[in-house]
Amino acid sequence: MQPTVPKAERHLIALDIDGTIMPFGERDEHGQYIPAKPEPEVAEAIRTLHRAGHEVVVATGRAVEATLDVVEQLRIQPDWVVAANGAVTLKRDPLASRAYRRERVESFSPRGLLRRIRTHLVTAVYGVETDEGEFLYTERMPSGTLPRRQRQVTFDELLEARASRVLVVSPDHALQDFLEISKVLGLNRVSYAVGLTTWFDIAPEGVTKASALERLRLDLDIDPSRVFAAGDGENDIQMLQWAGRRGDSVAMGQADALVLETAGRVTGTVFENGLATALRERFPALLGRAV
Repeated sequence: MQPTVPKAERHLIALDIDGTIMPFGERDEHGQYIPAKPEPEVAEAIRTLHRAGHEVVVATGRAVEATLDVVEQLRIQPDWVVAANGAVTLKRDPLASRAYRRERVESFSPRGLLRRIRTHLVTAVYGVETDEGEFLYTERMPSGTLPRRQRQVTFDELLEARASRVLVVSPDHALQDFLEISKVLGLNRVSYAVGLTTWFDIAPEGVTKASALERLRLDLDIDPSRVFAAGDGENDIQMLQWAGRRGDSVAMGQADALVLETAGRVTGTVFENGLATALRERFPALLGRAV
């Protein structure tokens, strides 16, 4: 199907997954992860914009496999996908595994960082997503969004990996404890996001969803005024700031106060299909006006 939007008018539409395209997954009584699915209204709006020729880019903290699961559920074939909070950018390639190849991968040595964190979080569980897409961990982490290729290793073995991100889980510490520890450790040297209450998710220095998306925007020659971004989490703040400078930045209604303050506007919650509402408001000619 031929695009209906002229190339000069296409938008870069950056969409977070969990809490934006669809709710977070849940766990059953046995601790097994039950993934959520996009609501039909949201998925259809995304498909319509993609078919029209807009550059729809899923931008998430998920690992590659878990990200592509959602792309397939949406039944779209975007040219670009951003995973691992900006550390991995995928390009569509019909000859690659699942039709995508790793176009850009940002990585760093986690040695010094892990050693410093461990002095404050002795009982924590540590994991590293490597630049080759394998997940190494000291003890299993309860998530359905990590790489499927996993291997348990010693803490010392983690130090030798090339990391696209570091994950730290500590059930003994609440969110405020993590924030205080991040200040003590000077984690502003890297881009970090605290996802769930007891998680650190640390990317290479300067790497965020926004940094990956800006490179794509420049490569695609899309004017900053034709950027739309929607998200709900701490790891979406830089993306919303990036989009909001000249474009449209939308926070989901259930987001924390800091995320709501960062965005240019607020839509309904993920349970109210808030993303579909925000997209209709931005693209009424294609989707119809929001009621």
